[in-house]
Amino acid sequence: MRLLIVGALEGQLTTATKLAMEAGAKVAHAPSIEIALAALRAGRGADLLLVDVMMDIAALIAGLEAERFAVPVVACGTEANAAAAVNAIRAGAKEYIPLPPDAAIIAAIIAAVARDATDFLFRDPVMERVVRLADQVAPSEASVLITGESGTGKEVMARYVHSKSRRAQRAFISINCAAIPEHLLESELFGHEKGAFTGAIGRRVGKFEEASGGTLLLDEISEMDVRLQAKLLRAIQERLIDRVGGTRPVPVDIRIIATSNRNLTEAVREGSFREDLLFRLNVVNLRLPPLRDRPADIAVLALHFVEKYAKANGLGRRVLAEDARAALLRAEWRGNVRELENTLHRAVLLSGGETVGLDAIALPDGTSLADAAPSLPTRLAAAAETATRVMVGRTVADVERDLILETLDHVLGNRTHAANILGISIRTLRNKLNQYADEGLTIPAPGEHRQSA
Repeated sequence: MRLLIVGALEGQLTTATKLAMEAGAKVAHAPSIEIALAALRAGRGADLLLVDVMMDIAALIAGLEAERFAVPVVACGTEANAAAAVNAIRAGAKEYIPLPPDAAIIAAIIAAVARDATDFLFRDPVMERVVRLADQVAPSEASVLITGESGTGKEVMARYVHSKSRRAQRAFISINCAAIPEHLLESELFGHEKGAFTGAIGRRVGKFEEASGGTLLLDEISEMDVRLQAKLLRAIQERLIDRVGGTRPVPVDIRIIATSNRNLTEAVREGSFREDLLFRLNVVNLRLPPLRDRPADIAVLALHFVEKYAKANGLGRRVLAEDARAALLRAEWRGNVRELENTLHRAVLLSGGETVGLDAIALPDGTSLADAAPSLPTRLAAAAETATRVMVGRTVADVERDLILETLDHVLGNRTHAANILGISIRTLRNKLNQYADEGLTIPAPGEHRQSA
């Protein structure tokens, strides 16, 4: 694990560095926030930042977010700095470690970061077959394509494959191709030289170079623009990349893992994905089944999440009641593992005592799962009947527009969630929303409901 310590390297931070190295971490140091960001920009990546609590942690986290560096931050300082510790947590730090450092605490945090990266809980035979195949191909250099519905654990599987590979001690770098604006994605992947475009204030190493020697995960690869796919194909085939604004190719040594929740064969037929790139990526396909098709995993994951969130919220021991467990097994889990995790997190918070009962298993709006489940078929039938009546006499474009906007409103403006529900790519959704905005319609921002006319 790569640990970057940010702050004055003296006294107790020096001791923390030694303890971290003894716990197996590779440690680097940056005396200031600016130098820490420059180190990340230069490709000297980190899996965790350990930051002096007296530094401007809010500015650091803002800088990480602005430059799209997804690295957890842990603050550390003397126990007398209680106000600073609270401010650090409010600013976005994940934990606070009191100084002088305790070897057990340092080791536990490093172990937790490493464990979060590689844990893959399963018990169902359906999932066991997938994991067995992953174990077989992990030691090879073959590219792997991981497919499955949103929330099934594709990134977790990618990290698992990396942890079992010969590159396990090197970097695992992930980039979400759907989360980064199209005009910035090339720079994120391949890096850029100073002055290559407006805002390029210095050279930045891209994800390909940062991952050199290790594994690069291209998450949601189906959302990448076709024009950029051609450059990606060359980089994968020749193991050479060109920085934006660069004058010479840069060699890289990486293993590629890609994920998609879409059918890429259909995307090829539609012309939104290159067939030659699909062949290059799909040397081995690990298809993760939806959670509803692996009930044994629902049970083991439910117990894991109850324990995890009881501990995280300082609530002591929590036990899942049998009726609650049965209801979880009956549910559809369209959001898969991610939805199950959120549901159990809420359940732990809502439970009145040690037992997490059925009354605590609630939907985000507070509706009990027990109350919601029986009425679901009735609601679906009524919705279908209403939709049929409403659609008569309207154009396909009108119906499509209303469906898209109502779905977006339902998920409080979350573009990725709406695209998954609608079964379209996030890029298609964005194009439609831009069209509707040009037509004068109000488009809800993330976290908002659409304003009624």
